Amino acid sequence: MRWDRTKGRPEPVAALDRVPLTECGEPLVPLAEFAPSIRLVRPQTIPFCRKTVAEMVERAARLLPAGYHLAVTDAWRPLLRQQMIYEFMSRSAKEAFPEREGATLTRTVNRWVAPPNRKSPPGHCTGAALDVILVDHENEPIDVTSPYTRLHGGPTYVFGLTETAQRNRMILVDVMLSVGFSNCRDEWWHYSYGDAGWAVRLDRPTCFYGAVELDPSFYLEAQRIWEEALRDRPNPFLES
Repeated sequence: MRWDRTKGRPEPVAALDRVPLTECGEPLVPLAEFAPSIRLVRPQTIPFCRKTVAEMVERAARLLPAGYHLAVTDAWRPLLRQQMIYEFMSRSAKEAFPEREGATLTRTVNRWVAPPNRKSPPGHCTGAALDVILVDHENEPIDVTSPYTRLHGGPTYVFGLTETAQRNRMILVDVMLSVGFSNCRDEWWHYSYGDAGWAVRLDRPTCFYGAVELDPSFYLEAQRIWEEALRDRPNPFLES
């Protein structure tokens, strides 16, 4: 996988842990109410995020050209979901890269999912991070990845995209960055504002969104659906 390393900024776990947190206390809010232009296309999504994040993504959605819509596929996550994702990715990495061990294997996993047990909480657990895709009027995904599958086209500035996929991907990047989000350069879909990842990417001295809880009654069904889907999820490190 080749990608443009001059764009974006690395965010190793150690750098995230060094960012001081001054929690602002802003609440989690429902996307449906605070970002009505957003499409929610997956029943396992827990559609809550910090209030400012919701207002920002609404502005981004309204900047898209005709025929394009912004869908959120993941927003706030409980720590349990983060732990399960990390364990799944660890198993998948061991299967895909049997020659990697110890710190090398851990770095592979940490590149794609934030560990749940570090000083700096994962962005999704703070309500600061959103995973987004482009969809059409029928909520069908708009291509931003061809000819790649799964994580092989994950880096935002990967080389070798088709002309159409490259154009669509840059439409997404441009609208999200224009309203103040920062992008994880390893994941074209992941954007955040106010968490440690945002601070490292933009060289900010502090962050203001830490781990936050949500009443489980708001997401028990979404979590059940998500756990069912996880059982059948293919190894993301392997070609489909």
